[in-house]
Amino acid sequence: MASILVIDDNDTLREGVVAVCERLGHDVAEASSGDLGVKLLEQRSVDLVLTDLKMDGLDGIGVLEAVKKKDPDIAVMIITAFATIETAVKAIKMGAFDYVEKPFSTDSLRIKVNRALEWKALQDTNARLEGANEVLSGARDRQAQAEAEGQYEGIVGESAPMLKLFEKIEKLGPSGTNVHVSGESGTGKELVAMAIHQRSPRANGPMIKVNCGAIPENLLESELFGHEKGSFTGAIKRKLGRFELANGGTLFLDEVAELPQSMQVKLLRALQEKEIDRVGGERPIKIDVRVISATNRDLKVEVEEGRFREDLYYRLHVVPLHLPPLRERTDDIIPLARYFVDKLRRRTNPNVTRLSDDAERHLLNYHYPGNVRELENVIEQSLVFAAPPEILVDDLPPQISGAKPDPEGAFRLPAGDIGLNEFLEAAERQMILSAYDAAGGVKTETARRLKIKTSALYYKLEKYGIGTVAGRNLEEDGDED
Repeated sequence: MASILVIDDNDTLREGVVAVCERLGHDVAEASSGDLGVKLLEQRSVDLVLTDLKMDGLDGIGVLEAVKKKDPDIAVMIITAFATIETAVKAIKMGAFDYVEKPFSTDSLRIKVNRALEWKALQDTNARLEGANEVLSGARDRQAQAEAEGQYEGIVGESAPMLKLFEKIEKLGPSGTNVHVSGESGTGKELVAMAIHQRSPRANGPMIKVNCGAIPENLLESELFGHEKGSFTGAIKRKLGRFELANGGTLFLDEVAELPQSMQVKLLRALQEKEIDRVGGERPIKIDVRVISATNRDLKVEVEEGRFREDLYYRLHVVPLHLPPLRERTDDIIPLARYFVDKLRRRTNPNVTRLSDDAERHLLNYHYPGNVRELENVIEQSLVFAAPPEILVDDLPPQISGAKPDPEGAFRLPAGDIGLNEFLEAAERQMILSAYDAAGGVKTETARRLKIKTSALYYKLEKYGIGTVAGRNLEEDGDED
């Protein structure tokens, strides 16, 4: 079904054209003058405009110019008398699709309308293909750049938890299954959603994002499902909701735990029935959308405490993905920091190209409650104050520059479960390094502080594969056993 606008100041002729178009099964609006027709164009989306050439006020040429200014791909057909065919031909040169000469038969009008709508459909298909090619080309360019920079779809991560996450994304992308991404604020949930979308058969389709916590409750239904003209005060034209805009692609519902109960019911229906109702609409609209949701809350707890529907939970939580906080993947801190320096320096401080070793040690010692987003903010602040060629400790924000860093090269306990032997060895290594720093690098004093012989200290150093400690040679100092 197409949307058609008929403009003619002759009531009889206008009503006849409207009747023909409606019998063809199309949605038809009408206007009794060129000025009224142009106003209608501002309120609705139209595929074809049929306009009389000679009218008081704004004539058919003026309507054509207004239509093409709004959207060059809208088909325009001129209704003209024999005496003005020369002007109609001029209109075609200006972009009109065709003209129909009065008097005309119902069959000739029907044929021309169908041809115009076929042309319009072809224009829309070409536009979608061009858009898809641009998306695909852009995705390929981004992927090539990401591979060159050691990234995964813009996500920087070398730690074991992130490598496991990347493996899951590779499997989830083609599946079409709804995915729920959990994690603290600032961990990169939207990037994960984008990576899944780009690896799916829907990659050439749209990726529409909605922050459920940022939209006022009274506007949520309209934002998600759209509305019809006149359905409420201020609804001056039809509006497509995010579900319709995401048709054939992916809808990313961020902060989904913020949805009020009333909207949870409607979202559940959309997921179950694969159809939506516009606000003020008279019939349901079928949709083909993959939903990826995300939240920084524990949805299971939200269900247990009655704030989130259990049936909706299972519709969204088909496959769960968890993004660990940055403090649990410290192996990623320095790669991320270096990535942000390279990314942000171009517009902030182009001549600063790196972080000093001491600055990196301070960055490692901080716990990042704001996660990756906070680290990016830290790097941007530091670039503002840094002098070329590198960021120094004094350039870092106070909460980081004021923190005492671990001894250079100090061992950091890995995240997750480890065995007792691994824990004891890690603790022993940490004690040796701390004692060495406290002793000012003197081995005899290091051994005395540890209450072991110097030979035992050498054995421990060899055991842990550290003939040097944090890059500093343990120089001979005449120690005895």
